[in-house]
Amino acid sequence: MNKLNIIYHPDYDIPVPPKHRFVGTKFSDLFFYLQSQTYFSKCKVTQPQKATKEKLLRAHSLNYINKIYEENLSDNELRKINLPWSRQLQHRSFLAIEGTYQAAKLALNYGIACHVGGGTHHAHHEYGFGFCIFNDLAYTALNLIEEGYTKSVLILDADVHQGDGTIDICQNHPSIYTCSIHSESNFPFKKKQGWLDISIPAGSNDDYYLSQISQTLKEIDSRISPDIVLYDAGIDIFKEDGLGNLNISQKGIIQRDQIILENFKNKRIPIATVIGGGYSIDLHELAARHSIVFKVALEMI
Repeated sequence: MNKLNIIYHPDYDIPVPPKHRFVGTKFSDLFFYLQSQTYFSKCKVTQPQKATKEKLLRAHSLNYINKIYEENLSDNELRKINLPWSRQLQHRSFLAIEGTYQAAKLALNYGIACHVGGGTHHAHHEYGFGFCIFNDLAYTALNLIEEGYTKSVLILDADVHQGDGTIDICQNHPSIYTCSIHSESNFPFKKKQGWLDISIPAGSNDDYYLSQISQTLKEIDSRISPDIVLYDAGIDIFKEDGLGNLNISQKGIIQRDQIILENFKNKRIPIATVIGGGYSIDLHELAARHSIVFKVALEMI
């Protein structure tokens, strides 16, 4: 029986204050939710090791990496990240970035793999930003190419927020294609210009959003055929998400993931998924929403 490779580490959770917008337990909440589902017997779990400085230097500056190692961020740098600093946050950051890389390597071997984490697309080359310490998507793309696993990578980011940090890090790498499909009027408010950017008006519904997804895939297919896709399956497009401003139903999220995963499966292009953004005070609902891409991925194996 074919199994879906998923990557997870029990040290992904981080301590945050009770009323903080970021849910510090979302990773274990999601993993335990997946374990409770009948389809979990079809999943194979792998734990990542910590990222090395050599690999991190391909995506981030030495000065910034050393500040994380030495826990020496300024108050202003911490404000940009907007997470309370802790030794666990530091530890998790080195693990989670490597988790996406491991997912990508498994996807190259098996066609698809899913990370119970990742999508830290606001982290820039020189600094962290918007709940993100290191940028797992840029890190993974750069290391896959540098180590000879692939020649080209598409980073397809469907989080409600633009992947500005990913664009910043990858913009001078002609074989990394950044495509961000995001709300035109949500964070970050100063947008970057990537390879392909699709701005969705606030309040857009399923029909409009899914038509834009399909149209974007057609444009991608007409222009490139990447060796692998890194897919940020952010669920903050949901109409009731705490930090979203689109009007997308849960069914719309399911359809989005089906359209995207089927598109690349049909072209035999490997795809690695990350969970991206999702915000709610209802932890069970949030875990169930994050689980959608895993269930859809199981339909593809």
